[in-house]
Amino acid sequence: MEANPLTVAQQQLDMAAEKLQLDPKIHAILREPTRVLEVSIPVKMDDGSLRVFKGYRAQHNDAIGPAKGGIRFHPDVTMDEVKALSMWMTFKCGVLCLPYGGGKGGVAVDPQTLSPAELERLSRGYMAAVAPIVGPERDIPAPDVGTNPQIMAWMMDEFSKVKGGVTYPGVVTGKPIIVGGSLGRSEATGRGCVIIIREAAKRLGIKLQGATAVIQGFGNVGSATALFLAKEGVKIIAIMEIDGGIYNPEGIDPLDLLEYRKKAGTINGYPGSRPIDNEELFSLECDLLVPAALENQITKENAGRVRAKLVAEAANGPTTPEADAILAERGITVTPDIMTNAGGVTVSYFEWVQNIMNYYWTEEEINSRLEQKMVAAFDSVYQMSQEYQVTLRMAAYMLSIARLAEAIKLRGWV
Repeated sequence: MEANPLTVAQQQLDMAAEKLQLDPKIHAILREPTRVLEVSIPVKMDDGSLRVFKGYRAQHNDAIGPAKGGIRFHPDVTMDEVKALSMWMTFKCGVLCLPYGGGKGGVAVDPQTLSPAELERLSRGYMAAVAPIVGPERDIPAPDVGTNPQIMAWMMDEFSKVKGGVTYPGVVTGKPIIVGGSLGRSEATGRGCVIIIREAAKRLGIKLQGATAVIQGFGNVGSATALFLAKEGVKIIAIMEIDGGIYNPEGIDPLDLLEYRKKAGTINGYPGSRPIDNEELFSLECDLLVPAALENQITKENAGRVRAKLVAEAANGPTTPEADAILAERGITVTPDIMTNAGGVTVSYFEWVQNIMNYYWTEEEINSRLEQKMVAAFDSVYQMSQEYQVTLRMAAYMLSIARLAEAIKLRGWV
């Protein structure tokens, strides 16, 4: 049976709380989201019929600032998944010292089955339904699995209409540039991921020039990570997508693969490669393994077969706690999701700041600020892991929870 993501998130919190000897009252507050909204969204379909979609928005904790987090459109979205993702977002913002708590939203739908007009009506319907609890000072959504900048533009427009026609660019991030988006946002998660890989590789003595990498997922994050790794001289030997994977021990050029997928609609059949399944992908010998798809991908069933030196979690929650223990025992370093993939929320934060100031930075400024934030986060987490002799994941949680606990105490909540 698949691990329930909420149980996983709570287990991770419990373990860190124990190490920190956290006040039980603060622990109790952090185990559950502050607010969860479930909505039903009626959408008129192109054929005149009506479908009602189930949507959610969870706000985990606002001790340090407003909630922040993506909206995913995926058939498997559940209330528990959204709650777990909102918790991970709180801890992620804590690791990066961003003035946010975690939020997350989702609609149980396969966006591929909707026409552009149906997708727009669903996006607007979702935003209208959650509008009472979101806003630039309360909760700032962003794109996630199955959503994109266009959907954010519709949602920003809908929120602005609901609020009486005043434009609120700061209500969502990840927007197209022309309507208040930030330069550097689309590749920020992949760029941040490679900064963390680079910093971890230094500590592990892995030379990136000539190192081998395996990437699960070739969406926005996976493809950007692949491109940045290739720039560092890393040889990408396998890539997995939702409809199959490819393997070439001589290396795969991610830029060429993106061009191929544009024409073919798939990465399957890419010249010079052979097909590979998930099971084989995770057991390939390599320096870097980058899970950049969905949660619960490295489990107790396959963790014993992983042969990477470093696992960099570009996805949210790709490793179950049981798998984590197996990898740690086997001496495989894992850079945790709440640090590794935080480049996206960091540049989302920059976008929100720019929206509020109505003043926009250059791409160089954004990339340089992102570099500073990610390196500082890695250094703090690495230092804590050395001090307490714990894994990087445990250190990231401890660091974040200690910061949250301080804010909760100072605000007089306990």
